[in-house]
Amino acid sequence: MTDPNTTTTPSIFARRESSVRSYCRSFPAVFTRASGATLTSADGRDYIDFLAGCSSLNYGHNHPELKQALVDYVAADGIAHGLDMHTEAKARFLDAFESHILAPRGLDYRVMFPGPTGANAVEAAIKIARKVTGRSLVISFTGGFHGMSLGALSLTGNSAKRAGAGVELGAVAHEAYDGYFGRDVDTAAQLERRLTDSSSGLDRPAAIIVETVQGEGGLNVASDAWLHRIESIARRHGALFIIDDIQAGCGRTGSFFSFERAGVRPDVVTLAKSLSGMGLPFALTLIRPGFDQWAPGEHNGTFRGNNHAFVTATRALELFWSDDRFQREVERKGEILRRRLSEIVAGAGIALRVKGRGMMRGIEMADGEIAARICARCFERGLVIETSGASDEVVKVLCPLTIDEAQLQAGLDILAESVAAADRLARRAAA
Repeated sequence: MTDPNTTTTPSIFARRESSVRSYCRSFPAVFTRASGATLTSADGRDYIDFLAGCSSLNYGHNHPELKQALVDYVAADGIAHGLDMHTEAKARFLDAFESHILAPRGLDYRVMFPGPTGANAVEAAIKIARKVTGRSLVISFTGGFHGMSLGALSLTGNSAKRAGAGVELGAVAHEAYDGYFGRDVDTAAQLERRLTDSSSGLDRPAAIIVETVQGEGGLNVASDAWLHRIESIARRHGALFIIDDIQAGCGRTGSFFSFERAGVRPDVVTLAKSLSGMGLPFALTLIRPGFDQWAPGEHNGTFRGNNHAFVTATRALELFWSDDRFQREVERKGEILRRRLSEIVAGAGIALRVKGRGMMRGIEMADGEIAARICARCFERGLVIETSGASDEVVKVLCPLTIDEAQLQAGLDILAESVAAADRLARRAAA
């Protein structure tokens, strides 16, 4: 007879789980509980969570009101799986999304449920762009990350991720992101020149897709002016302007959409990660009505009707986005985060600069090895934090937006000590 306790030991994972596993290699613990910004392991140790499901838990783990809404719905035998049939839970979500998100921002989008993940949302976005324009090429940017399915992966810049495809990834041009060649080089002007020069070799695109803040790319931030330029280039050349807001959206940069400050109006927006509010799989592709040219069933998926996610997402919108109090609180904490990270950079030779925006910030280190060493020491001291960037050189803070200030400061204290320890080690090695 199998001992049930063996399923909670690391041996079962090593014996049965695929070698593709990744985060668990950085955080060698078995987690059993989570609440707010705290993860608890099987041995009873608490960890401050500065990863938050890679921004899938903006409202923290098991938020009590979201949890209760889901428990009540399940207890009442609410519809769990409905394909894309009409349900009360879906209607309530659409009403809440319209009244709390779209209407206050003067936005008019058709809401498409493409499937449960961000990659599903991106696949749908590029498919509708190609259908509407009759063109195939999509322009994405250096440092971009858009998902791991083949279409989304073709848009992704990281060579290590692309290498897993096993086939040639085409019909995409990777152009230079804002600041790629330094702040003195206007990459928007370069793109405009390439699109207007018939000898550049760059075909007319179906779409231009961009992240306002590149999460996996290393917290690179596009300026408002650059985003306006890219939007105007897309309009001028008949391409759909797509913003991938999967990691930067749902309040991570302060406002619900990361592009609000820039004042741009995307034709298509992709959302996922924290959309459900509880870490439940849920994604949307928002499409301007004139471009919603799908034939019925032309894009579908078995799990596009996750009614449990509709329930928790609706409650999250009601709780956090019915007024601007939550946004102001995120902006306040984002400033605390910026200030503390700047202090850490000022005192350490291995820390190069603070990157990111809002509560999507981090520290660029001299190299990925140093960043990994810092994250490992943080974990030893009770902080879960990860890296990003082309060489994993950025230590990235993605704590829940609901984290209280005392716990935020405690996590930043651990990070500061870990950076200082790595800095001392580097100084000794150089002496």
